[in-house]
This record gives sequence, C-alpha cells and structure tokens, in this order.
Amino acid sequence: MVSNNKVDRKFALKKVLAYISKYKIQVFLSIFFAAVTASLSLYIPILVGNAIDLIVGKDNVDFDEILKVLVKVGVMVGAVAILQWIMNTINNRVTFQVVRDVRNEAFNKIQKLPLSYIDSHRHGEIVSKVIADVDQFADGLLMGFTQFFTGVVTILGTLAFMLSINVKITLLVVVLTPLSLFVAKFIAKNTYNFFKIQSEIRGEQTALIDEMIGNQKIVQAFSYEDESLERFDEINERLTKASVKAVFFSSLTNPVTRFINSIIYAAVGLTGALAVINGMITVGGLSCFLSYANQYTKPFNEISGVITELQNALACAARVFELIEEPAQIPDSENAVVIDNVDGTVKLDSVSFSYSPQMKLIENFNLTVKPGQRIAIVGPTGCGKTTLINLLMRFYDVDLGKILIENNDIRDITRTSLRSSYGMVLQETWLKNGTIRENIVMGKPDATDEEVVAAAKATHAHSFIKRLPNGYDTVVSDGNSGLSQGQKQLLCITRVMLSIPPMLILDEATSSIDTRTETRIQRSFAKMMKGRTSFIVAHRLSTIREADVILVMRDGDVIEQGSHEELLKLGGFYSRLYNSQFAV
Repeated sequence: MVSNNKVDRKFALKKVLAYISKYKIQVFLSIFFAAVTASLSLYIPILVGNAIDLIVGKDNVDFDEILKVLVKVGVMVGAVAILQWIMNTINNRVTFQVVRDVRNEAFNKIQKLPLSYIDSHRHGEIVSKVIADVDQFADGLLMGFTQFFTGVVTILGTLAFMLSINVKITLLVVVLTPLSLFVAKFIAKNTYNFFKIQSEIRGEQTALIDEMIGNQKIVQAFSYEDESLERFDEINERLTKASVKAVFFSSLTNPVTRFINSIIYAAVGLTGALAVINGMITVGGLSCFLSYANQYTKPFNEISGVITELQNALACAARVFELIEEPAQIPDSENAVVIDNVDGTVKLDSVSFSYSPQMKLIENFNLTVKPGQRIAIVGPTGCGKTTLINLLMRFYDVDLGKILIENNDIRDITRTSLRSSYGMVLQETWLKNGTIRENIVMGKPDATDEEVVAAAKATHAHSFIKRLPNGYDTVVSDGNSGLSQGQKQLLCITRVMLSIPPMLILDEATSSIDTRTETRIQRSFAKMMKGRTSFIVAHRLSTIREADVILVMRDGDVIEQGSHEELLKLGGFYSRLYNSQFAV
C-alpha cells in the first residue's frame, strides 16, 4: 500500500510540474519577485540594527540619522507590500490556469472514455474527482506557490547575512534548524495516506448524494429515507474519522517545528548575549542577528506547513490524474472512412459480444438488412435488444465478428460519421440546459425556425411548446424542466425528425407517451422511416406489426425471424408473447 502511494505521489508530482512548466515566464517572475521581496525584508533588520547603534547612551542619541533610517525602513516596507501583492497575483494566476487546464483535460477525457468505463463507475465519484478533488489540489498548490519560493529565498538570504555578522552563531543555527524538517518529513509520510483515504471516502459520499438526489422519487415512494440516512451516516462517520486523523497529523507539524525553532532562538539569544559581553558583537548587531535567526527559522515552519498541505493536494491530484490517465476509447484509425448519404445496407457477420467474460450474451449473431427495411427487435428483458443497438452505434466494440455498413467494417469508419448516419430516440430522455429550440437543433445546428416548427408539428410537440411561457425560447434542463416525461420524449423525437438521418434507431421511443399521441406519432414515424433503414426496439408489439422483419431474441440469440403474420402462423415464442398482450 505504501509503495503504491509513493508511486502515486511521485507520478502526481511529475504531472503537476508538467502542467506548471507551461507557464515558465510567470513562474520565473514569481521567483524573481520572491527574491526581491525577501532581499528587501532582510535588509530591514540591518537598518533597525544601525538605528539601535545610534542610541549610544543617555542624552547621546543621533535623532537626525535615526529619522533617515526610519524613512528608509518605511520605503522598504511599502516596496515589500507592493511586490508581495504582485507576486501573489502572479501565483493566483498560475494556480488557476493550472487548475483550468487540469479540469479541461479531465472533462475532455470523460468525453473520450469508453462507455464501459462510464457504465462501471459511479457518476458521483467521477464528479467528485473533477470538482472537489481539483479544488483541494488548487488550495495546496496556491499555498505552495505563495510560501515555498519566498521561504527558500529567505533561508538563503538570511544565511548569507548571518554569516556576514557572526560565523560561529550562524553555524549553531544551521546545525539545529534542520531538526524541524526531519520532524515535518516524518509527519508528512503519514498525512499523505490519510488524505488519500479522505479523498476516496469523499468521492464515495458524493456518489451517494448524487444517487439519492437523482432518484428521490423512488426513495420516497419505497420509504427508503431511513436506510439512505443510515448509509450516509456510515460514510460520513468514516469520512470524519479519516479527516480527523489527517488533520491531527498535519496540525502537529506547526507546533512541533515552532517548539524546535523557539529552542534555537533561545540558544542564539544566549550565545549572542555572551558575544556582546565579550565585545565580539554590538547590541545592534545582536538585535539584527536575532531578527535574522527568527526569519531564518520562520520559513522552515511555513515550508513544513506547505509540505503537509501538499500531501492533501497530491493525494487529490493523484485521483484526478488517475481519471485523466484512463485509457481512452480506441481512436479512429488513420485510414478511417467518412460515410455520407449511406443507402442503409447493414450486415452483422458472426457477431459475438459480452459485457463480462463470465456471462455470455450475444454469440455468432448474423443479420443482413437491406436498404429501407424496418427491423423490429423484440424479446424478454435482458435478451440483448439494447446491446445490439449499442453495437450498431459502436458504443461498444464487438468481441468477435464484424458489423458492416455498405461493406465497410464500422471499426474502419469514423465514429462521428457513423453516428451521424443514425437518428436515435431512446426510452431514457435527455435535455441539455438551454432553450427548447437549442435542444431540438442539436442534430442540425443550422436549421431554420421554419424547419424547427415543421418538425415539432410533425411530432405533435408544437402545441405544448406554444403553451410554454416563452414558447421555443423557454429554458429547460433535464433535471428541472417543468415538462412531463412524455413531453421530454416528444422533444427528443422532434430532434431526430428535424435531422432525418439515413438510418433510424427507435428504442422504446414512445414508451412515455399516451396512446392517442402515440398513434399520431406512429404515422409520423411511418413517413420518416419510408426509404430509411430502421431498427425498432419495442415491448408493445402493436407498434411493430408493420415492420418488414421482426427479430425475436432470447438469451442473445435470434430464435425466430419473419414478418408479423409469418410469426403468428408459426405459433412459436412470438405468437405466445403477442397473444399474452392482447389476451382477454
């Protein structure tokens, strides 16, 4: 486990540095301003020491020179404040540019991930990686930029100034100070593990919240509230324990290092006082040295805090990069064909496919579809109907065999041209956050208003759209649209009706629509399907009686095939299935 965490940490750190390297100029400016700020800050104790030495004794104070020194100190302090503001602005800019790049790459990877990954991972956990983990990563990175560069420059600068004042006392500080770093390193080893566990549990919690909110009607309908609260409390308790352990270890760093540094400060004060008594250093020099000793140890505290905070940032970054590094779907081949205006010839040649090697689904499946044919696919739940649609659209690739469109293996066709050749209406509706018009024109962005209205009238969606507050400009979303499930499905059908691609896939396309409207839409479908190859998945067998070929599937195999009348005469599985729906 530890070795894996080490690999994760190193890998995450390399990736972070790769992202930061894109902004070399800004990072260089930040380091430059950090150096200037630290140098000016380190010059102030010298001025203060000079001012102290101008106070020789009673009635022997050089006020004119002290005033000049104080003016210089004021100018230095003002310059440091302005330069720190500029440096922090640059650091913020670099941090959020890196965060933007990481989020963009993560979201782009989601678009390219195979559907099998999305299906096998909880959506809330993916959201947590892109949102919560990146936010935690940004906080740690910003702290690192803000304190790390300045701390390093301050340590080097104070070391040089202290050496110029007194070598022996400086060596005492140098020998003792690294003790705080050893303590910080010991603590950091433990904090990374706990922060990683904390991020994983937080992702699990986000997934549960997403699941419960998205299905709240089901939760309430089945009185599952208490059980969901118990699940949440259990996860929340684990998150609390992991967070407490992570915070406990990380919070040890600052007080422990401060304790060590206080001991160092006391040692410097004692040896410095002895040096003053022996005339080896002036009082002003001791004051200056004590100030440097404090400034020298302070960055060690800050860097120690940065190290522990970076453990959290790297743990979160590792989860995000884990998503980014996931293998993308197999890209289109270099010689991939772009198909356009296909005639609708489709052939499945000895196709085998299963989601899991242990559970066989479709084996040695063969089918030839002629241009313009309407192919209905029926069968019991889990027989492979929707799986067949997923293979036709190449959401999944076949394990064996091949699927051909106009004698082109679909793996040799660009995904974009393949999928644009199909118009698909699924049982599950989806509307993006936008206007009714924007949702309808997704498949044909250049459609005119007249074309949009004509498509809506063809699907009988125009009447309810006109009743909406802003008609076609009404803003809707999938989660909170104010539309019924049937109205959402009508908009999805209108979307396909507008683009009219050469092939159609209708997977329970009218399942949420009332019988009267369905009859009208079926007539519209009949016009739309005329001359177009169509694949129709339906449980209501009354909707597929006009299909040219009906495939009856069971356990991934086609057990019967023919027209509606032929299958009824056969008196087999289809006949029993059909009669069961219309039995008195």
